[in-house]
Amino acid sequence: MSVPRTRILYIDDDPGLCRLVQKDLERQGHVVEIATEGASGLARIAQGGIEIVVLDHYMPNQDGLETLASIRALAEPPPVIYVTAMQEGRVAVAALKAGAVDYVAKDVQGEFLALLRRAIHAALDAAMLRRAKEAAEIESKRNWQLTQSIVDTIRDPLVVLEQDMTIVTASRAFLTMFGITEAETHGRRVSELGQHQWDVPALRHLMEKVLPENKPIESFEIEDDFPGLGRRVFNLNARKISRPGNHSHRMLVVFEDITDRKQRERDALSLTNEISHRIKNNLQVIVGLISFEARSTAMPCVQGYKAMQARIGAIAQLYDVISQSSRGRTVAVDAYLREIARTMSASLLGSSSGITIEIKAQALEIDPDRAVPFGLLVNELATNAIKHAFPEGTGTIVLSVEQIGDQIELTVADNGVGMKEKDSARISEKRGSDYVAIFVRQLGGAIVPPRSEGKGTIVRVRLPLLLVPSVPSGGADRVAA
Repeated sequence: MSVPRTRILYIDDDPGLCRLVQKDLERQGHVVEIATEGASGLARIAQGGIEIVVLDHYMPNQDGLETLASIRALAEPPPVIYVTAMQEGRVAVAALKAGAVDYVAKDVQGEFLALLRRAIHAALDAAMLRRAKEAAEIESKRNWQLTQSIVDTIRDPLVVLEQDMTIVTASRAFLTMFGITEAETHGRRVSELGQHQWDVPALRHLMEKVLPENKPIESFEIEDDFPGLGRRVFNLNARKISRPGNHSHRMLVVFEDITDRKQRERDALSLTNEISHRIKNNLQVIVGLISFEARSTAMPCVQGYKAMQARIGAIAQLYDVISQSSRGRTVAVDAYLREIARTMSASLLGSSSGITIEIKAQALEIDPDRAVPFGLLVNELATNAIKHAFPEGTGTIVLSVEQIGDQIELTVADNGVGMKEKDSARISEKRGSDYVAIFVRQLGGAIVPPRSEGKGTIVRVRLPLLLVPSVPSGGADRVAA
């Protein structure tokens, strides 16, 4: 198989051999030029365009080794194949040490030309591989410089890690923030930096899965004291990064300083809790005033005062739950129901009552905007059960909340006397007049048609997307020292 046309310079003082080599190589598709001594050969190489030099050892004025040294001194020397006599192994070794890529011995059996062709092919392949490697190294260096420039323009501190978790590069923002030099980070693990603030077992466990399992780290929170920075909170995010055509992988780790944001959130939560506490206190004062007025009011009006007292008490308990919550944006439903039940037991039942209120609620949360109508709805249904379900004065009311698909079901059940079948379709009117219907509409819900389930009455209300599953504070992995 012929190879692409290659320009070859053959340097030899034997005209006959030069002509023989030229004809043979040109039949192979090469372009062959001839030089009969070292100086003229060097002059031709300096002009450029020569891809391979075949250099004989014995020549006038300067031998092949001297010419080889001059060729190797050029800025971009072409590969040189050295030609020696059969018995001159010492010369061949000297040529290879001086920079020749191969050597071919002249023989009397006629194998010289075949050996020369093979040497030229090998030299061409080696040169092509060398150029490809050099080009790849240049491109890799250029890409790395570009990557480093991009990294240094990102404001958040970040590092790039090898598969063994050692640092390849750190951004200027990282070095500046933590007061260290590039030499102090290169080749070290993140867990070894500073006072080992990043040496957290949970973080190490997550980082070990980023590369082999391609599992990114999302918002891993660390709070600690950092030298020169003081108390800081950082969010760590990590991703697997790869280069197209390259099987090696690295990890990009970004350190987001969220100290100011966390402080604002804590300040807002503290303010919300304080305001909620004051609102609760004011509402309880109103509840106390209503209770005082009820004592001197004619009996037919007392029930109205007590109903008003229970409704305001339900709202007061909402703000009590908010003031004690560490979440701020949501209200825990189970705690809210327990407070409503406690308030109703105190205001409507008393310690000697035979009626009890039980709570069965999943660990769910409700947004504050809809917590008020939700609490008033529970209060209204439970109050009506207390008033109508237990003529004998004993029984149990169960308040429960559970998630069913993409809806939430609030259930108020009692084991009292129940309702007549003909009145079951008019629950909202019989139990709380128009209030229940108003609160259900405000919540975007609907009353589930009742079904016979034994003794007592069960009222179910479906609320679309009202509640959300309870989550730990912060919502993300968090470590504080």
